[in-house]
Amino acid sequence: MDMIDTPRKLTEHAAAAQAADAVMTSKILVSMGTCGIAAGTTPVLEAICDELKARDLAGSVEIIETGCMGLCHSEPSIEVRRADGTFGIFGNVTAKQAVAVVDALDGGDKGLESLPRTWYYPEDEENIEGVIQARIALRNTGRINPENLDQYIANGGYAALAKAVTEMTSADIISVVTKSGLRGRGGGGFPTGMKWGFAAREEASEKYVICNADEGDPGAFMDRAVLEGDPHSVLEAMALAGYAIGADQGVIYIRAEYPLAIKRLDIAIDQAHGQGLLGKNLFGSDFHFDIELKYGAGAFVCGEETALIHSIEGMRGEPTFKPPFPAVQGLWKKPTTVNNVETLANIPAIVRKGAEWFRSLGTKKSTGTKVFALAGKISKVGLVEVPMGTTLRDVIFGVGGGILDGKRFKAVQTGGPSGGCIKEDALDAPIDYDNLVSLGSMMGSGGMIVMDEDDCMVNIARFFLEFTLDESCGKCTPCRVGNKRMFEMLTDITQGRGTPETLRKLKSLGGIIKDTALCGLGQTSPNPVLSTMAQFPEEYAAHVNEKKCPAGVCASLISFEVTDNCVGCTLCARNCPVNCISGERKKMHVIDDAACIRCGVCYDTCKFHAIIKK
Repeated sequence: MDMIDTPRKLTEHAAAAQAADAVMTSKILVSMGTCGIAAGTTPVLEAICDELKARDLAGSVEIIETGCMGLCHSEPSIEVRRADGTFGIFGNVTAKQAVAVVDALDGGDKGLESLPRTWYYPEDEENIEGVIQARIALRNTGRINPENLDQYIANGGYAALAKAVTEMTSADIISVVTKSGLRGRGGGGFPTGMKWGFAAREEASEKYVICNADEGDPGAFMDRAVLEGDPHSVLEAMALAGYAIGADQGVIYIRAEYPLAIKRLDIAIDQAHGQGLLGKNLFGSDFHFDIELKYGAGAFVCGEETALIHSIEGMRGEPTFKPPFPAVQGLWKKPTTVNNVETLANIPAIVRKGAEWFRSLGTKKSTGTKVFALAGKISKVGLVEVPMGTTLRDVIFGVGGGILDGKRFKAVQTGGPSGGCIKEDALDAPIDYDNLVSLGSMMGSGGMIVMDEDDCMVNIARFFLEFTLDESCGKCTPCRVGNKRMFEMLTDITQGRGTPETLRKLKSLGGIIKDTALCGLGQTSPNPVLSTMAQFPEEYAAHVNEKKCPAGVCASLISFEVTDNCVGCTLCARNCPVNCISGERKKMHVIDDAACIRCGVCYDTCKFHAIIKK
């Protein structure tokens, strides 16, 4: 087709793409995100293609290699869309089940694990009664081939950009985004429209738009899924931001550990250039916009916008004092907006559908939806997108299926290492920016790590603090030295050397670091410690006063003992790595506590529950 240089040509291109799509009435969607590929989707895809060829159906059934469907708990996952409009979603599919997948085109699901669709698409005014999830940022992820520009255009892609540059002023764009109430989805929740307005008001010869794709929270994979499954939505949003603030250059700062996302972004940028959707005179206007990729080395601190900017400029990824803020003096000392992937993924839909449509979901102060990466001790690990205001209980026990192996829920960590732990009595709290802060946590980028009764909250706090300690740039003393001292105190507590004075110092130092650290990483680093101390004081007291770890996790505070249930099978002795278990066959065994290294192998291998933790 000709280059898309007018809105009319975009409309014609979309109609042609939709017509071509309608020809193939039967479709098989295969989840080919990183999680799917790692789970073995590639041989499943090959087997399905072979089966279609064997039945002479290859020309009448379309295979769509999508990004992540969000069903990480059941990868490889497959969706079958039938000619009559019905569909089936199947999980944990193997290559041997290719025959059953092709049979499912006729309505069967014999031998396949059927999965419910737990989401709807408010953008398409498609609602499923009783369904919790609503997909806006993930509207195309798992639904289209991310390497096929036509499929993105057929689903409304680049219509917002065409509308903006031909019908709207930059002030109009900022007004729509501001009225939508969209807040930054990467951490602090700053209003996106306000941030764009600051940059737009600056007079400068050059301005920049940066996409922060440096997703570094442990357990977080929302941005990676969007980039792998719908890269054009981010490119379109960056161009819209460029038009709004008067910038003609965008930069996507992405960690090099995301090779599939980088590959698909490169393809998308080339495709957009080839069709005139990036470059000079977009849609026949005088607006020019281009995008380049910059790779990060995985430094968590580079998620902070000033550190990220310094990294792009070739300097050390260290934050600087603000003001001036990037909107005034950012990349190369020019006005710059920095938004994360999920924030940008919402923009095209907001411009197309309007501010009120977006505000119809969520709460008054936290509008729209939020994507969460469910991880940890939960039955259904994966991506979820729910309206703001949905309760933690609905997410964890509704969409997430509850706790693994019937264990008792203990806590959920939101906001990654910058957030805090929330316990059971707050499960019915609505999820929004203000509520999470009031509970001692934060929204963050959307990581949600679920913990059960077997987790030690002191050890959890130590884990997150160790992460931020490793990731600190070391520029400011509170973060560099203060977090080191906090980590040492937590280590003392978990190894039985803690005292009541240790707890007092730990709490006091945490507050000082929050008040004096240079950037957001340092200011929020004590949060996991302070929140667990507030929510689980009895666990800290047990570690300090009784020298016991109630969860049986801290090795220095537990011991193992053989009970009368022992039948003398010798399994524990044969598996002990330090040979500290003795006893004759068919007679009760004994553990040498002085030689025991507390590895727990005996406890895990005993089939008669004859070994207990003390």
